[in-house]
Amino acid sequence: MIMATMANPWAAKVLTLYPEMFPGPLGLSIAGRALTDGTWRLDAVDIRGFACDKHRTVDDTPFGGGPGMVMRPDVVDAALDAALAEGAGSPLVYLTPRGRPLTQERVRDFAAGPGAIVLCGRFEGVDERVIEARRPEEISLGDFVLSGGEPAAIALIDACVRLLPGVVGSDASLDEESFDRGLLEYPHYTRPQEWQGRTVPDVLLSGHHEKVRAWRLAEAERLTAERRPDLWTRYTAQRRSGNA
Repeated sequence: MIMATMANPWAAKVLTLYPEMFPGPLGLSIAGRALTDGTWRLDAVDIRGFACDKHRTVDDTPFGGGPGMVMRPDVVDAALDAALAEGAGSPLVYLTPRGRPLTQERVRDFAAGPGAIVLCGRFEGVDERVIEARRPEEISLGDFVLSGGEPAAIALIDACVRLLPGVVGSDASLDEESFDRGLLEYPHYTRPQEWQGRTVPDVLLSGHHEKVRAWRLAEAERLTAERRPDLWTRYTAQRRSGNA
C-alpha cells in the first residue's frame, strides 16, 4: 500500500455537484488546523464541469419510469477519469445507502494509505453502468438516507484525518476510543466533582490506575452489551477465540 508522506500528504478528492460545501466543517478544529498545516489535502471537483451541453446537464429521467432523476453515466465517468488520473493509487469510494457499513477498521485502512477519491451521489443516485465499469467501494454510514453524499463524505474524511500522525494531540486519546477494541467507549467525568447532586465514581478518584483501567473496561463492556448487541456478540466471540 502506498503511504502518505510530508512531501505527498494524505489527499481527499471529492467529486460533487456542490463543491462549495467543502471544506465546510473540515476547515475547522483539528481537521482544519491539519489542512492549513499541510498534513492533508482536499480537492473538491465540480462534476458539472464535465457536462457537455451549454446547460451543464448532469442528470436525466430514469429508464423504466419512476420519480426523481439519475446522474448521467457519461458526465460522471468523465469526472472520474480526471480524478483517477490525478489520484493514482487512492481507492475510489461511492457513498450510498446500499453500501457496506463503514467501520473504524476500514477508516484505519483508508488513513494508512495515500488518501481517497470520494464520489458523492445526488438525486436517485448514479447510473448503474458507471458502478459496474469503475467498481468503486460502496460505503454507507448507516440505514438512513441523506439528500446527497456530501455530508457522508465529510464524516468519512474527518474520521480518516484525525487518525493521521500528529493531528490528534495524544496517540493515547485514539487508543481507547469507541470501536478501537470492538467496544463502545466508557463514560468520562471532569470537574466539578459534584454537580447537581451527582458525584464522580469513587474509583476515578482513587489514584489506583489498575482499578481505574478495570472499571473503564467493565463500563465499556456494559454499555456495549446494552446498546450494541451486534458489537457485543462479535467482541465475545473474538475473546473466546483468543482464549482458545
